[in-house]
Amino acid sequence: MHNRVMDPGGSGEELVVALEQLVRYVRQVSTAGGLSSAASSVLGRLGREGPQRVTELARGEGVSQPGMTQLVTRMERDGLVRRIASTDDRRGVLVEATDAGADVVRERRAERAQALRELVDRLDPQEQSAVAIALPALARLIQTQASK
Repeated sequence: MHNRVMDPGGSGEELVVALEQLVRYVRQVSTAGGLSSAASSVLGRLGREGPQRVTELARGEGVSQPGMTQLVTRMERDGLVRRIASTDDRRGVLVEATDAGADVVRERRAERAQALRELVDRLDPQEQSAVAIALPALARLIQTQASK
């Protein structure tokens, strides 16, 4: 396979391009539910983090609150999410994934995992080991950064 090593002192552009290609590929192969990227991302967030206010979803996804409200309304109409009363604030409303929404998230994750597994299986054993070490390490750093 490909044995070229990225220059650790380089600009990082090569890594960014590789990550962009990987993300685009993995998104393209996950088709369960026929969701847009935005809807898929919101469902994934709700699955990982639990119910949230529309304002929290908008901030987390980097979109406007009106845009998120429209997306949530469409997803609610499609049976993927529902609005529920907040237990902390009786006036507050949270958005949570429905069972159908959670099923779509699981299906899409399974599709993505299979696609990634098929790619990694085509690498030589040394490259497979590098991926198995590097991706979880990057994920840990992202989690640490996000919790700051």
